[in-house]
Amino acid sequence: MIRMFRHWVAAYLCAIAIPALAVPVSHQPTQTTLLVDTRDVNGHTEATIFVAVSGADGLGAPGSITLTDGGKSLAGFVLDAQGQATSTITLAGGAHSFRAVYSGDSTHSTSNSAISTLAATAGTTPDFSIGIAPGSVSLKQGQSGSALLTVTPVNAASLAAPMFVTISCAGLPDQASCSFTPENIEIPVGATKGIVSSMVIATQAPSLANVQPAKVRESHPTAWALLLPGSLTLGGLAFGLRRRRILSRLVLLALVAFVGALGSTACSPLYNYRNHGPPPNLPTPTGTYNLTISAQSSNGVTATTHTTTMALTVTK
Repeated sequence: MIRMFRHWVAAYLCAIAIPALAVPVSHQPTQTTLLVDTRDVNGHTEATIFVAVSGADGLGAPGSITLTDGGKSLAGFVLDAQGQATSTITLAGGAHSFRAVYSGDSTHSTSNSAISTLAATAGTTPDFSIGIAPGSVSLKQGQSGSALLTVTPVNAASLAAPMFVTISCAGLPDQASCSFTPENIEIPVGATKGIVSSMVIATQAPSLANVQPAKVRESHPTAWALLLPGSLTLGGLAFGLRRRRILSRLVLLALVAFVGALGSTACSPLYNYRNHGPPPNLPTPTGTYNLTISAQSSNGVTATTHTTTMALTVTK
């Protein structure tokens, strides 16, 4: 009976201790504020987005923001040291319902802003709008991530021929790349549904391989390259007391030999590769980056370009 009582007490203590150890570290609550300022630019509505995130301590929170429109991801921004972000995007005509969603970090909780509604100018000219989902991507060095870019036709019924849109990105850190599939999108006449292109972001990890230089037959080209022109120069000096023309030729030959010596020593990239091996791969620098996604279409006379942004975080 005593032994059973001891087992029961031990089990009870474990049941109490395990949940206590599993309690996560508390996150500081945050508050997200969204301000939208619009203006008309050549018949289109351009919106300047301002977002601020602060913690309970009153300080700006780090991390990234996703801007949603009607619940769908539209863009992403990286917050600066003050917990703020500003960006300008072009809006499709019609009603919009924006909300900023803060993703949080290791010490800050997620939060959402109040909804901001507005109406953008609705023209009759064929056009398109773009949106990226998700608005932020976090990758470790050497990892790849993906997102979906949606190109939505606007007034495609007014098209006289299909519209072609080319997609590109900018703002990537060194040793990183992005690609789109497809890179060129065709909007048919009368299209109303969005067309999706898959975006892939690739980063590079630090090189861990210890590459040994290739073994080559041992020789001493440097010694020969220095000894030969040196001997010829001394002989030329002795002989050149009478024949200055021969001396000048020997000096020229010595210079050519000296250049050859440089080509067989560490001044030569081939020499450095054979004796030290290839240089290691550089990793993608860690940090947060605002990527700019551009979509451009041209009718042969004028070009239409719309952009959105995406937050990229690279960690070790």
